Amino acid sequence: MNLFDSLSSAFRTVKSNKLRTGITVTIIALGIMALIGIVTSTTAIKQKMRSSFSSMGANGFTITYKDMQRFGNQVRVQNGKRQKKSNLDKPITKVEAELFKQKYKFPAKVSIALDATGGSVEVHYKNIKTNPNVTLSGGDENYLFVNGFTVADGRNLSVNDVNSGRNVCVLGNDLAVKLFGSNTGRAVDKMILVGTLPYRVVGVLAAKGSGARGSQDNFILTSYNNIRRLGLSNANSFSIGVAADDVQNVSVAASEATGVFRRVRKLLPSEADNFVINKSDELTQKLFSSLSSIEYGVVGIGCITLFGAAIGLMNIMLVAVSERTKEIGLIKAIGGKKKNIRQQFLFESIIISLMGAFIGILLGILIGNVFASFMKTGFVVPWLWVTIGIVSCSVTGLLAGLYPAIKASKLNPIDALRYE
Repeated sequence: MNLFDSLSSAFRTVKSNKLRTGITVTIIALGIMALIGIVTSTTAIKQKMRSSFSSMGANGFTITYKDMQRFGNQVRVQNGKRQKKSNLDKPITKVEAELFKQKYKFPAKVSIALDATGGSVEVHYKNIKTNPNVTLSGGDENYLFVNGFTVADGRNLSVNDVNSGRNVCVLGNDLAVKLFGSNTGRAVDKMILVGTLPYRVVGVLAAKGSGARGSQDNFILTSYNNIRRLGLSNANSFSIGVAADDVQNVSVAASEATGVFRRVRKLLPSEADNFVINKSDELTQKLFSSLSSIEYGVVGIGCITLFGAAIGLMNIMLVAVSERTKEIGLIKAIGGKKKNIRQQFLFESIIISLMGAFIGILLGILIGNVFASFMKTGFVVPWLWVTIGIVSCSVTGLLAGLYPAIKASKLNPIDALRYE
């Protein structure tokens, strides 16, 4: 009797005991279904959250300089490094900002920004004009991505636009509607007056809605070199925005940015940072942590269910040993070895357990993706947890069948043949 014979016999036995097998498989499948279903759902929620938070800029951070008014009384920081007074009020220059953008190799987008003085202007198109509350910002080709904007009509600022500092701009959605009506696509290639300066519109942004500072769509974007060339800003410091490829990588990206910018600013190891990194991912991390807690709770429920299923499976296998005592005696009488008996019972236990696992995984993925379809995140398969489910069920089947298999293999063939 070889390994294939033991496996084949195990399949026949499982098939012949449909009721017992079905009950045990159902118990295991319910536990795995709950585990995979909820993990699939939380994975879909995380994907939706990453997409939503990325559009709000929560996957990024900004770098600004330390000014004397806010940090002038600080002489030491927590790591013991001294803050030199000469390092305070040290603006971020254009050269430093561009050098950081060149040297920062982390998988992220880097944007350089310089806002116009006063921040608000009046915009004219023909005989239509806005209130003098339109925000004028200077950025680069990555500014829209880093700040979570998308282009609805036309195009984004190009590298040539930024390098040349020419008078081109991108309009926020509210501003475009005020000047050109609901058909904002008409704004592309039109000439408008920003204050008294003519600008050609190259693009219009999709509506983003309101933020902490009010409407995010009532603004106009040009290049930071244009703001600088025309003297529209007396700010002596640039700001740098960084958007990581994933919201969970923000902390690592910020640490890497700190190291790179310290080298750009030529700080000594004994000196504290003379710049500030402001991250916006704290709420996101809290929400992800809450979802992880839910997953851990589901894992606990799954483990309890599998433990109960293991007890039930062991009981079924012990009953099978009693019912098939004569069969075991016959196998031993015709030359079957102990290992053949052990293999057959272990295979039966593992097959039942894996049947429950596969049914539970399929149902869990199906239920989880029904929820994912409402979230519009696409089809989700948590491969890690699928693998964990299969492995855990295999181990459960092995442990549950171990004692019955050993008991069956130790039966005396003469006593077994006389068993009634």
